[in-house]
Amino acid sequence: MYHDIAEQIIELINKGVFTRKLPTEAELMRRYSVSRNTIRRAIDLVYQRGLIRRVQGSGYFINDLPNQSKAIVNLSVGPGETMHGGDYHLSSKVVTFDKIIADATLAARMRVDTGSELYRIVRLRDLDGERYCLEEAYYLTTIAPVITVEAANHSIFDFLAESYGIRVSSCENYIGMTTLSPDQAVVLQEKSKQQFLTLTQLNYYGNNQVFNYSTTIFVYPDLRFYFLSSHLQSN
Repeated sequence: MYHDIAEQIIELINKGVFTRKLPTEAELMRRYSVSRNTIRRAIDLVYQRGLIRRVQGSGYFINDLPNQSKAIVNLSVGPGETMHGGDYHLSSKVVTFDKIIADATLAARMRVDTGSELYRIVRLRDLDGERYCLEEAYYLTTIAPVITVEAANHSIFDFLAESYGIRVSSCENYIGMTTLSPDQAVVLQEKSKQQFLTLTQLNYYGNNQVFNYSTTIFVYPDLRFYFLSSHLQSN
């Protein structure tokens, strides 16, 4: 239900019904006749899209985003949704789904012992039928013993939250350029040795526990990044 409410809120933002800020949680509860928890989960989805920002004590304000861009990666919420419009949809195609043993490089990145078992999930993602990215992600099987193919074809993070209570508490993001390997070029149907913008993420849950490491190579031509920062001044 909260997914449907989130989409309705996004539609109202896109249509200019909500302009400066969202109604209060109590007002949204009355509008949709649902509980506070349902409204908060819906608002979280809207927040992940990069459409709103939280201001403590004041509510949720609407972000002024460039309307001409279909895809905005919201770095403020780690690996959340990567588009801001309710009319645009990401789809996934699993290229590789298996379990591997972490070599020294992967083990160091995920802060585990060499030889630890990992899920490896490689996905091609399209935005409304246009090639968007190639994502290569690793998950610790000690934390998530079972990840289904169905989850890999949809939202892995939703599956982890619902199945294991795992939610991202913090995320490290690194942006750089990647030169395509021959195998990546074949999968993406691009020329080998081309360079593309790449986002590397390390995701934590709970008490600073790593559970996921991923690299995402973006080939979508109209990509933007959004990040909300606040600065505290001291005398």
